[in-house]
Amino acid sequence: MHVVPFAQAPRYEAPGHHGMEMRRLQGREAGPGDSAWIGLSTLQPGGGTTASASGAEKFYVVLEGRLEVTAALDGATQVAELGPLDACRIAPGESRALRNPGPGPCRVLLVMANA
Repeated sequence: MHVVPFAQAPRYEAPGHHGMEMRRLQGREAGPGDSAWIGLSTLQPGGGTTASASGAEKFYVVLEGRLEVTAALDGATQVAELGPLDACRIAPGESRALRNPGPGPCRVLLVMANA
């Protein structure tokens, strides 16, 4: 078993992310993870990401607040607003942009395959 108390979860930065605090809960610099890593992002109102795609599959679960997800794949664009306990999957190669449209913080759990 590998335990990471939240107070010790390493913070990390990622290109194209703004108005966000991100912590790694498991995997990568937070400890071992063979197939995936888990992160927690707190987006301030208006915070989010620029549109980008990666070769890794991603799962988002909203824990608190609202999250607007814009995704594009093969010329088709989808926009969804997620609330608490709503989840979405972003496929490998699918572009995604995230934004907190709400008046308060949005907390999102991210599970991402190791690339």
